[in-house]
Amino acid sequence: MNQDSDSSDQPTGQDPLLLLKTLQLLWTKKEMKKLKEEIRRGFAGLEDPLAGLLDMLESSGDWKGKGHSLGYCITTELQLWIKEHPAVQQSGIKLKKLQARVLRILAQCPANLLDPLISIYQLHTADRNYLLGHVSHLYHKGDYKEAAILSIKLKLQPDQDVEKMCVPLLLQDKTNLVEDYVGEYPELQSKLLQILDTWCEPGFNIRDVTSQYQGLSRYKPDKFNRKTLSKLIFRLLDRFNVDPALCPNVTNQRHLRTLNYLFYKRFVEKTMTQENWTDHVQSTVGENRWLQGHLIQLLISYCDLNTAARWAQRCNLPKELLPYGVADELQKLQMQERSALVRVQAPCNLRKYDADVITFKTLSAMAHFSRWVEEAAKADSYDESKKKDYYQLPIPRANIHFLQTWEETLQCWEKVLQPGQVVGIDMEWRPSFGMVGKPRVSLLQIALKDEVFLLDLPWLLEQAETEGEKEKLPRFIQMLYSDASITKLGYGMSGDLKSLAATWSALKDTDKQVQGVVDLLKVDKQLQKSSIDWKKGGRKVNVLSLEQSYEDRGFRQPEKGLSLLVQHVLGKPLDKTEQLSNWEKRPLREEQILYAASDAYCLLEIYEKLCKDPASFGLSSDLTESLVGKPSVKPRAKKQLNKQEVPSPSGQQCTGSRKETSSPPAPISPKEFSVVCDNMLQGLGRYLRCLGVDVQMLENEDDHRKAAEIARQEGRVILTSGLPYQTLQSQVAEGRCFSVNCSEKAKEQALQVLKHFNVQVSLADIFSRCQVRGCCPPRGPACLLRRRCASPMLDPSALHVWSWGRAPESRAGLKVPDEPSWLLLSHSCSRFGRALPVPPWRAPTSARPVGLGWHQEAWGRWLGGQGSQLSSAPLLCTSPPSSCLGRPDRWVRIAAHLAQNLTPVALVQFVAQRYF
Repeated sequence: MNQDSDSSDQPTGQDPLLLLKTLQLLWTKKEMKKLKEEIRRGFAGLEDPLAGLLDMLESSGDWKGKGHSLGYCITTELQLWIKEHPAVQQSGIKLKKLQARVLRILAQCPANLLDPLISIYQLHTADRNYLLGHVSHLYHKGDYKEAAILSIKLKLQPDQDVEKMCVPLLLQDKTNLVEDYVGEYPELQSKLLQILDTWCEPGFNIRDVTSQYQGLSRYKPDKFNRKTLSKLIFRLLDRFNVDPALCPNVTNQRHLRTLNYLFYKRFVEKTMTQENWTDHVQSTVGENRWLQGHLIQLLISYCDLNTAARWAQRCNLPKELLPYGVADELQKLQMQERSALVRVQAPCNLRKYDADVITFKTLSAMAHFSRWVEEAAKADSYDESKKKDYYQLPIPRANIHFLQTWEETLQCWEKVLQPGQVVGIDMEWRPSFGMVGKPRVSLLQIALKDEVFLLDLPWLLEQAETEGEKEKLPRFIQMLYSDASITKLGYGMSGDLKSLAATWSALKDTDKQVQGVVDLLKVDKQLQKSSIDWKKGGRKVNVLSLEQSYEDRGFRQPEKGLSLLVQHVLGKPLDKTEQLSNWEKRPLREEQILYAASDAYCLLEIYEKLCKDPASFGLSSDLTESLVGKPSVKPRAKKQLNKQEVPSPSGQQCTGSRKETSSPPAPISPKEFSVVCDNMLQGLGRYLRCLGVDVQMLENEDDHRKAAEIARQEGRVILTSGLPYQTLQSQVAEGRCFSVNCSEKAKEQALQVLKHFNVQVSLADIFSRCQVRGCCPPRGPACLLRRRCASPMLDPSALHVWSWGRAPESRAGLKVPDEPSWLLLSHSCSRFGRALPVPPWRAPTSARPVGLGWHQEAWGRWLGGQGSQLSSAPLLCTSPPSSCLGRPDRWVRIAAHLAQNLTPVALVQFVAQRYF
């Protein structure tokens, strides 16, 4: 002790290990100020501080762990001390020897020590071949992560094989490290994406790749399916701004999914016009023969051979690439066109030259025109019917202005930029269908009380650039959004502002400057949260009746988003058939203009009606004051928790979850609580269903978004976990989506859910629902005895169990009614017999309770009572079938070790699952 204390009071001499002991003592005592002073004094007394640091690191292992360590503290202090004493820097042979020593340490040290050590020992000046050889040595040892990190720090990537370095990291799910590895090198980014794209080829097996890399730790082959790889590739294409044509496999697959989606929208939902559908199909397929072939197959499935043949003709597909039936139909189609040509030529006595002018394409165009006339006539009648079903603009068509010149735009400015003005704002852009890149706004709609302005943004921007005044339009938009005296109405305004920022870099900070905005998406969530039954002008509207009205109009899908809000507040939904239009194509069709104007103008009518009588919609009276402000923006992702920070029990909380200081919700029973469980939480769903909660569960193949559809239609709370939570919580009302911790067991997850929503479970709730379908049992025993449901539905309060011996009330666990709803026979010699309650009455076919003492008595009493209640009752026994002579179809055997551990409720549930 005296020696240690003396060493802290005077210089430590030339031995770095003695200095290390002194520093370790101060580190243990947590005397940080004195520790730093001693480090500086100690290095000043060393003959070679750089070699001394290596001596200390080599003799101590505390620096190898993650986090703050003594080794890290010593290294960073030396780095600062060297800046004040540059003369201690080494060079030549001596520096090379130090660099060789530090490289051995770098392979073991944590990430926070790499940069200081590389700086101190000037590793960027070391021989590059020597560094590459050291990294190669780490790689061949199987230290793939360490080799990659060191390569990044020393910037060795241009001299390495990107496939060799990145593949083992990808196989170990270290995608972030791979992105850092290629982050500054566009050529390596392209090579990496090409490698990943080859993994998406048909017939590719990831195990063919893994066989080349031995000793992989945490290898996760299941993560390398096409869907996961496709998401990764498109994320990297977007991040590195690489042309998607570099990855033909995933691009074709994404286009094929787009084709399937377009067919679904057109022929299943029937929410896309023929013109929109044709335009998107043509742009999606292009000249790609592979996609054209799939298009023909889809047309055969959804339409007919004639339609497929016409598209094959449009795409100029060779007959040898067509299915047999389509090729025949195409031949018939060509023969019909030749016949039509002859009919045209004969009466007119055309010369051969004139006949050649009338080509097959001309005739085809004539046929298309004829069909267009027929479709137009049908469309006119359909438009008349739509007026009855959909929201209609209350202003004349002449008051909708399509602006393409600056002179027209200036008139718009003068009317819009007026204090006290209320304007509805919406934007349209061409749908990307999941391809790379952010959408650029094509149309900006601004609605006033008596007129609507549609600004053709691409045309106005091009005109401004030609005139050298490209800041005109962004300046107007910034003035509009930043003026607090003008109330701006929108729906999902944060998304619109992001699209504006992607369209013009001058608008990238607009979202930080906005004032006086009302995002009706926030109102929509409040409306949904206030009640499952919407209020319409003070009159409640049943959600089921709305669904029925959709079916009456022939639509398969219910309304959602703004259209649903318009339905609830104004009585009719929006007609969304033009939503997926090509908004970049000019000129816009009349249907597009009317749709765009309606999208913006309906915001004014919704706002006006809500402000007049917010209470009738379940909203607070200070609606305007509470909503005027900044648009709702998604919260940023939380930083990773430190070890000292404790996460909440449920991981991510539901949107708008109550603060700790707020009062908990009113207690509810499980019968009043209905949820839909995502497909990764089926265990939680089954557990909650056992407790009496109304549960629906997604199947394994269901898309996560189906949970949002079920939640909106049936007023359920979504239970999910992980990334799907971020998507689902934005599609339902505030507080109607809850994320549980997927790493916990179903029981702990259920406790989180029950506690969060204050669900109070009683004994009567246990097994009160069907454990397969989740439906409530009907009143009385009919479902149990007459088998209306093929799965067990037990109500313990209506259940009766017979046993020979009397069980203590504390162990019974089941309420015994005055009369039984179904019968259960039990041997008194069974281990579980004493745990069952005894009925207070006697059986109608016996002079005593029907608890049977022995197997022979079971045979006589049970089978002897044919036609009575006893003949249909199951028999419980722990003996083998040869000992118990009951009927095989009604015999239940519970193993002794299982029976010993079963609670009464679990025992009854086991029997019910077998026979009721």
